Amino acid sequence: MSTSNPPDIASLIQLDSVTTAERAQKISQWVNNKHCYLIEQQNQIIAYGVLHYHFFECAFIEMIMVNQAFRQQGAGLSLLQQLKQTCLTQKIFTSTNQSNTPMQRLLDKAQFKPSGFIDNLDEGDPELIYFCQLA
Repeated sequence: MSTSNPPDIASLIQLDSVTTAERAQKISQWVNNKHCYLIEQQNQIIAYGVLHYHFFECAFIEMIMVNQAFRQQGAGLSLLQQLKQTCLTQKIFTSTNQSNTPMQRLLDKAQFKPSGFIDNLDEGDPELIYFCQLA
């Protein structure tokens, strides 16, 4: 895993399955603010994650995105484990929609525990909050 750099932005946008203008701008911000980490395989970015510390002074994984061709092959779990190792706090949080059962299974494998939910972000699809205690 490595920190992404501005030359990676186009590849990250291409990898992202929700490529809107707003998401492309967010990716640029994440990279420029040094919050974006990536995993490469044979010089190809196969996954990225966004880790910041704006969630009640705790770490928060805002995004995990794995290239469609590399899903269900361990890249997401590897990225989560490496983000946990990189984390500068003892608590790390993340979230996913209730409808995103693959991400929920991934978080369970990475030893994240349910920690509540938030209604009214995506209508009819609550945001589930997950937590992992480190060290």
